[in-house]
Amino acid sequence: MHARSPSHSSLDTFIASAPSLQRVGMRALVALARRPRGAALLAHAPTVNQLTQIVLSLGRYDDPAVSRTLGWDGAAVVARGQALREAEGRP
Repeated sequence: MHARSPSHSSLDTFIASAPSLQRVGMRALVALARRPRGAALLAHAPTVNQLTQIVLSLGRYDDPAVSRTLGWDGAAVVARGQALREAEGRP
């Protein structure tokens, strides 16, 4: 058995939170998109392919390097929040 990457785990969590019918569909699309022949098949359905790529992209947002390139720095947000709470005298 192989270890799951953090992004795969967050994608699994995202998909698991969906309603059952959507969860089944997203799992099927992700499995299809991760295979070369499946990705080629999805290329014939541009809207479905775009949706699948968006779902796959969500799994990469937990990677700090990816998030920073998109303008999101979680550590900086936490630091700003802590500084604001301290400045306002809140716990």
